[in-house]
Amino acid sequence: MSSKEELIRYILVGILNTLFSYLWYAFFITIGLRYPVALLFSTVLGVLFNFKTFGKLVFKNSNNQLIFKFIGVYTFLYFFNITLIGFLKQISTDLYLTGFISIIFSAGLGFILNKHLVFKTSY
Repeated sequence: MSSKEELIRYILVGILNTLFSYLWYAFFITIGLRYPVALLFSTVLGVLFNFKTFGKLVFKNSNNQLIFKFIGVYTFLYFFNITLIGFLKQISTDLYLTGFISIIFSAGLGFILNKHLVFKTSY
């Protein structure tokens, strides 16, 4: 599969995954959790869902042993998001908006990290 096809699949599956994670984030904010906790819970749920969708649908890889590398990438992305939301809160106090903006940035970074660190193929 070409990198272009992979990127297109990543974007399409990423939209599904982003919606899944964001809806959980919004739910947790709505029930009164602070944004770091809401982000943590939505990230944990998202990691489990995303591992399967990205692995099978984007990178054509069903190796469950890669979950540990995937968790490592998402741990990094969690702290990246916490930092970015903290910065964005200085511009806007709307945690729904700052969470959404942060997801956009982390999606691009997530593709690069997953492609080259988790689901890499030997060339």
